[in-house]
Amino acid sequence: MAETIEQLKAKRDELQERANELKDRRDNLHKKSKELAEERDKINATIRSLRNQINEHKKKRDELNERVQHAKDQRNTLNEKSKDKKKEIRNLERQRSTGSGENLIKLRKQLRSLETEQMTQAMSPQKEKKLIETISEINKKIKKQEEKLNKDPKLKKAFEEKEVYKQKAEKHHGTVEELASKAQTEHKEMIKLINKLDNHIKKVNKIQENIVNTKIKADDVHKNFIAHVDRIHEIEREVTSIKESTYRKKKKAEKTSMHKEANDIFERFKRGEKLSTEDLMTLQKAGLI
Repeated sequence: MAETIEQLKAKRDELQERANELKDRRDNLHKKSKELAEERDKINATIRSLRNQINEHKKKRDELNERVQHAKDQRNTLNEKSKDKKKEIRNLERQRSTGSGENLIKLRKQLRSLETEQMTQAMSPQKEKKLIETISEINKKIKKQEEKLNKDPKLKKAFEEKEVYKQKAEKHHGTVEELASKAQTEHKEMIKLINKLDNHIKKVNKIQENIVNTKIKADDVHKNFIAHVDRIHEIEREVTSIKESTYRKKKKAEKTSMHKEANDIFERFKRGEKLSTEDLMTLQKAGLI
């Protein structure tokens, strides 16, 4: 059974109400998507800033590590020179000691052994007294030998050079520790920022996922909205079609009625009856006169 105009209008109004709801929902989803995109862009700006900071810390760390390595190389070179001078001193001491009849190296070794014995072993007072006297005698011999050796120009120069190398090596070692500490500080700051960067990237990925899902929902709602609008237009065309059909039928019925009335008047006219002005107008409309 065909629906009436009133039924179609009621259905159209219901669809229009639903279409308005869908439009509002779609617009709200688009607004949410835009807000999420703005939030994402702000975090992306922070991410770019963090990456720049990370690169700066990395650059400084790498530069400091290069300086650390350079200082280490210099320190190691100086330590090697100091060791070489130490060997030279020992050889000179050995040569001078041999010439004097006293081996300074052996005396020092003997002294260390006796001092260790005194500190670690239990002994009688007499034995300890004797040990102390022996240690004292060895110390005197060592001191006497060292005094002689210190007067040796070659040994003196070797000692001075060894001390210079040692001091320079210690200075470079201090530089190594200072630079290494700064490099470690830069590295820690870089790691801290990397962790911060990872958290921001996770946030952006989550927001981007929400944006995509929101846009998909908005597209689905929009399609549903368009479907309702199309159905509303269909109903409006149906209403228009019914109205036009009703109008044509009414006009046709009016025309049929008018022709029937005109024919009746025309028959009266042919019979010689007197016609009114209104009757004449009816005949004229019907095209009979």
